[in-house]
Amino acid sequence: MNTMTGPDFGARTAAILEHLGETGQLKRLQMIEGPMGPSITLRGSGEVACFCSNNYLGLANDPEVVEAGIEGLRRYGAGTASVRFICGTFDCHERLEARIAEFYGMEASYSFTSCWNANEAVFPTLCDPGDLILSDELNHASIIDGVRLAAVIKKGLHKGVYRHSDLDDLRAKLQAARANPEVTGQIWVITDGVFSMEGDIADLPGIRALCSEFDALLVVDDSHGTGVMGETGRGTHEHWGMAGSELDLVTGTLGKALGGGAGGYMVGSKAMVDLMIQRGRPTLFSNALPATIACSADKAIELLMGDPGRVARLRSNTEQARNGIRAVGFEVLESTTAICPIIVHDTARAIAMSQRLLELGVFVIGFGYPVVPEGEARLRVQISAAHEETHLAALTEQLAVIREEFS
Repeated sequence: MNTMTGPDFGARTAAILEHLGETGQLKRLQMIEGPMGPSITLRGSGEVACFCSNNYLGLANDPEVVEAGIEGLRRYGAGTASVRFICGTFDCHERLEARIAEFYGMEASYSFTSCWNANEAVFPTLCDPGDLILSDELNHASIIDGVRLAAVIKKGLHKGVYRHSDLDDLRAKLQAARANPEVTGQIWVITDGVFSMEGDIADLPGIRALCSEFDALLVVDDSHGTGVMGETGRGTHEHWGMAGSELDLVTGTLGKALGGGAGGYMVGSKAMVDLMIQRGRPTLFSNALPATIACSADKAIELLMGDPGRVARLRSNTEQARNGIRAVGFEVLESTTAICPIIVHDTARAIAMSQRLLELGVFVIGFGYPVVPEGEARLRVQISAAHEETHLAALTEQLAVIREEFS
């Protein structure tokens, strides 16, 4: 027995995995043999229509985005081999960060190896004891973990949760904070722009008004909104007719609509970015974003800024998909986003439906408890601007098949 792992680890792990298998919750990695696109080649299944990726604008395998990455690889090599403050800052990082700031109309931005890293860095770096962070209860796990980490690192930092998209509850929490003598510093409100499981959006004008009233800073993770929401894909704030400067800080990812490579960023005031450069542990102790990713992401944002028609195509495809889902008799949560959750309630049912769809050539993932609340299991259909009529028709046709088979 390997005593270094502890006497109970093997048995404990085996029991966990066995339970996950018995309850239908065991995740199995699907191997893709080729590029990400509206159709993909899946090991064991062949070519299938892909409706579960975050490739919202179809830029993951766009020839110009790919070529920009290849050129970045040729020019800068395979890795940065350093953290940013030593010798890991290349001029391609500078160009990308200037592009992101321009895209949002904000002062400055800073890149990370993922948006998880960005969310992990923001609050432990920018907050101090006496501050309070208020988080929407359905925020992404990276936000939840970032807030928890901040509270551990900064003793005396307060944290709270408000009910999902409930402005009355947020107001009550803000009022209580202002009356709390232990909250002596800055109040921060953090929300997803687009909530990835529900496909609904935050009421940013309402939250902004409350933040202004109570002198709080508004932070938005718009990973699923950037490139998707608003006429030009600027994000959830543009959907609401707001300027980027009306938000205090935005975090986002380069791994979804913006080329799908990897990486994340924060964008806000120059002071916030300057403090992150000086004190942000995820950037002080982790290598910089690979140059090839920086180059391909920069090209993806350039293409989006030059062709908002991609966003219009995504919106048209999403409307068609939603109409098709309803037409075959499924309930789909209403939303203006590209996320179309089909509620089927039971976790095992969602997983079985997902497996059957894959057999029929349509790749959609089923989500159940504990990813979503018990009784709210769903098939999460995600739409891309790259989907063509044949893909959308296949989705509707095969949903009709499983609707009949699982009725």
